[in-house]
Amino acid sequence: MTTQEHFIPGKDASLEATIATLQGKLAAIGFKAEEHSWLNPVNNVWSVHLRDADCPLLYTNGKGATQLAARASALGEFFERLSCNYFWSHYYLGEANATARFTHYPQEKWFELDGEWEWPEGILTPELQAFYNPADEIDPEALVDLNSGNLERGICTQPYVRLRDNLTTYFPINIIGNLYVSNGMSAGNTATEARAQALSEILERHVKFKVIREGLCLPEVPAEVIARYPSIATGIKGLRDAGFGILVRDASLGGEFPVINVTLLNAHDQGVFVSFGAHPRFEIALERALTELLQGRALAALDGFPPAGHDLEEVASVPNIEIHFVDSSGIVHWDFLGDEADFEFKDWNFSGTTTEDFERLVGIIHAAGHDIYIADFMHLGVYGCRILVPGMSEIYPLDELDFDNNSIGNDLRPSILQLQELNDEQCADLLEALDDLDLDEQKPVAALIGLAADADTIWTDLRVGELKALIALAIGNEDAIDAGLHWISNFKQINPSRRRVYLCIETLLRLDEDTPYQEALVSLYGKDTLEQAQRLLCGEERFFGTASPGMNLAGCVMHGKLLAAYAKVQAAK
Repeated sequence: MTTQEHFIPGKDASLEATIATLQGKLAAIGFKAEEHSWLNPVNNVWSVHLRDADCPLLYTNGKGATQLAARASALGEFFERLSCNYFWSHYYLGEANATARFTHYPQEKWFELDGEWEWPEGILTPELQAFYNPADEIDPEALVDLNSGNLERGICTQPYVRLRDNLTTYFPINIIGNLYVSNGMSAGNTATEARAQALSEILERHVKFKVIREGLCLPEVPAEVIARYPSIATGIKGLRDAGFGILVRDASLGGEFPVINVTLLNAHDQGVFVSFGAHPRFEIALERALTELLQGRALAALDGFPPAGHDLEEVASVPNIEIHFVDSSGIVHWDFLGDEADFEFKDWNFSGTTTEDFERLVGIIHAAGHDIYIADFMHLGVYGCRILVPGMSEIYPLDELDFDNNSIGNDLRPSILQLQELNDEQCADLLEALDDLDLDEQKPVAALIGLAADADTIWTDLRVGELKALIALAIGNEDAIDAGLHWISNFKQINPSRRRVYLCIETLLRLDEDTPYQEALVSLYGKDTLEQAQRLLCGEERFFGTASPGMNLAGCVMHGKLLAAYAKVQAAK
């Protein structure tokens, strides 16, 4: 008895074979990925949430026209994020990893800092140094990665090969993490399959951002073209039957890029939600745009997207473009929804092998004047890659390296992780350092230092503004206490029980010290809140009694799970 295998365009193995291979490899390296939240909101559109049973911070989402395709998609994304270390890109890897023979990969190369302002020779190429640091104003120390924070060891880099001439180029981990995040990562049955997927993703986001930023109006894809793909047409019809307006448009910008757009118009709340898909094969690009639209979303979850805007400057702003990358919930301009397109519809389709797909995409990017840099990863037994296209594949603007570098908390990490042990002078130094950095006071402290916070601790929602208030209370800095309490009073996302303590502190500071108010205070705030406010105010208690994890992250359960998961992939390397 033979079991039927299912093949889909653009893949070099059947879905069954892909799934069996990936599940087997995952088990072999010690991961147990569990499926959650299967969704099938319309015919031929499926999605699934996949997460590690031991460490729920390791998760992916898969999408496809069938359950098998969605499962394979989720597993493939899981492997790309394991292979490229993306699951750990926002976290401190601990002192053991920071000082190990290799922190990220055996092939990494470290460049010592010699106190000079120029970036060390050998990092990148002269042209790329000029691209990332055009004004020579970025201190080389800013290139020390968040994950190691090892200033003494220097700048950790990874080798990437420039495709046009096979030149090995060393990219700082810090630049990759700050500017490219997950863009250009892929895993696949073969190298060309994965590379074609990575380049398709890069082109998809490049075109998406350009269209949104410039308010371009795209030409409609004729109904007879969509009808060539009955499975996809059925899914589109299902959304329309559910009451949504659906626009299917050619985002190739006149045939230059293999990209499709699907836009959902919600009559319930006038929300507009845009989705893009890319691949040399028209069918795959269209299917990806549709399945991406509904990935992880039931029909009821399609409410809440913002209406189209009239201010192109706001639409083109960095925060709006960034939120389009995160969850596509940004604003689009009304010009995007116009009836008169800025381009002619092109009935493009370039079918071939995955090798031909990859070569076509390379040709498009090289023709646009950009270089392609590739890092290959095979340590998990599955081909994975990360591709960078400077000038095209950045998700965040270049000035993030200077103004919002994710390693800005490296110097603060040791002090913050041992708050309880700091003396008054050290607390004052930390407060001064926080002020000097001019950080966004809403920034989560855990994100600042790369900590995976446990749900039942203050680290879950502690913000920079609140931390500054707590430091001020610890050392009795009256001006800083006033500033901190003022910020807290205007920030609505602080834990309610802690907010009540701060309100009580503010009241105590305003009352006449010579007049007793005990009965009223207890009635208003409760005995426990009042006593804790008094302890914090007089310095008897600091930082709500939070224990200091220290640089070994003692007691940080979730972070421990994250590092245990990292040990599994490190062992495979």
